[in-house]
Amino acid sequence: MAGYRVARMAEDIKRELARLLRDEMKDPRIGFTSITAVEVSKDSRHAKVFVSFLGDEEARQNALAALKQATGFLRSELSKTLRIRYIPEIVFTFDPSIERGTRIAQLLNQVESKEKREDGPHESR
Repeated sequence: MAGYRVARMAEDIKRELARLLRDEMKDPRIGFTSITAVEVSKDSRHAKVFVSFLGDEEARQNALAALKQATGFLRSELSKTLRIRYIPEIVFTFDPSIERGTRIAQLLNQVESKEKREDGPHESR
């Protein structure tokens, strides 16, 4: 039963943080930030928030710094909307899965286009 509650809390935190980043945060360093997952500890005191960014390494570092700086504000806003006893400490972590997926898709497209070029038009017999 406790596992269900922790999973539901993680989804609530993910949804609210996404809304806050989209609607309330005015820091331009955050840019296009996506929350990919949230892991809440069993005691609900800590939450690891996995985020993905559009941009290069410098933009990623700036966005992570902006999120770290905004942690207090985000926790305060979560306390206003979530009906839970303790608002967990939030730690933002970069999630490379979207970049990895994009890279794999690019490689597959390259292989496909290379195969099409090598095969060329086939003659009908």
